[in-house]
Amino acid sequence: MQLLLIGHGRMGKLVEALAPEFDCQVAGVVDEFSAGDALRPGAFPGAEVAIDFSTAAAIETNLPKLAALGINVVIGTTGWNTLEPQLRQVAERAGIGVVAAPNFSIGAILFSEIAARAGELLGAREEYGAWLHESHHAAKRDAPSGTALALKRTLETAGYPRPIDVSSTRAGHIPGVHTLGFDGPSETLTLTHSVRDRGTFARGALLAARWVRGRSGWFSMHDCLGLASGGAG
Repeated sequence: MQLLLIGHGRMGKLVEALAPEFDCQVAGVVDEFSAGDALRPGAFPGAEVAIDFSTAAAIETNLPKLAALGINVVIGTTGWNTLEPQLRQVAERAGIGVVAAPNFSIGAILFSEIAARAGELLGAREEYGAWLHESHHAAKRDAPSGTALALKRTLETAGYPRPIDVSSTRAGHIPGVHTLGFDGPSETLTLTHSVRDRGTFARGALLAARWVRGRSGWFSMHDCLGLASGGAG
């Protein structure tokens, strides 16, 4: 499968390095600074799916141009949620497939499924209060993370009716840690997902790229994994 990489920072380079594991070949690489100019009509004719790990600000420009080229897209950056309604319309008009997720880690998606069950069980117990804490590297711009916000929505959708305190830490080189806690009068329950390195995000994005090939519509990682759509995906 032929891939187009948008953004060639740490994540873009990691996707490029891991692509052969997924029988993918990189047909082109565009850095985040020149993507808008490079995505001209007729560009990259062999590319089937683009993986965009550029910036939130660039998504608004990149997606319409990729749609015009008929290239399906995996969006691997966060912080652009307010643009989603208009970008969905762009994808629908062009008939392309898009996988958008705040977190491409397979473990994080399964963690959200566990969180939903926890929300259902603990939501029925008035004595338990809930909290979410996430930690990421100092360079991550959005806080709370998109995954933390999605986990909060998952708990609420599952029936947890009380306030959920959400907090963030930005320090050093932390790849990503999300902890969900429930505190009662004499005990605390915690669930934690920890990322050891960024390879999990790159592999998830490549899995999504293979899955969305030939499809049209707007999808999540839950769709890619054959789960009910929602949660952290």
